Amino acid sequence: MTNPQPTATINLDQYGDTPLSWDSVAQRLDTVADAGQDVFTVLGTVRPDGTPHAAPVGALWIDGSWYVVTGADTQKGRNLAANPACTLTARLSGIDVVFTGRAERVTDAGELERVAGVYRAQGWPAEVSGDAFTAPFTAPSGGPPPWNLYRVATKQAVGVGSAEDVNGATKWTFA
Repeated sequence: MTNPQPTATINLDQYGDTPLSWDSVAQRLDTVADAGQDVFTVLGTVRPDGTPHAAPVGALWIDGSWYVVTGADTQKGRNLAANPACTLTARLSGIDVVFTGRAERVTDAGELERVAGVYRAQGWPAEVSGDAFTAPFTAPSGGPPPWNLYRVATKQAVGVGSAEDVNGATKWTFA
């Protein structure tokens, strides 16, 4: 898989641990993606009045990017339409990572079909319909079809070790 490479790394650890390796994070992301494993993820968006909104989502890591699906009329869908700034938090083996960036709506037919194929391989029968997805069902909070696909363009990520053998806190910046 093609993963983004950080342009800057800052050690945030206050106890003298070395910076966490981005390559280790990318390897964990690719491992769960290749295995079709579910990763607990939470999407953070900004409401039009400036207050935060967070919702667990079924995000997928595909070729170095997070993808999220939501209905246009859900709170997160309305928020992203008004302001694409977002966070996506992921709990990986040994490390928790918060990705910060912009959610870009995907309307390219080829990219939609490629991502729908990954969803189908993982058990959700997504089909491309116009510039969105349809399926017989979705998550209870997804709203009615069609569902828009968003790719999170990561600008920064912060990782905090959460296992005995993974210590430290690191911020990575991406181009």
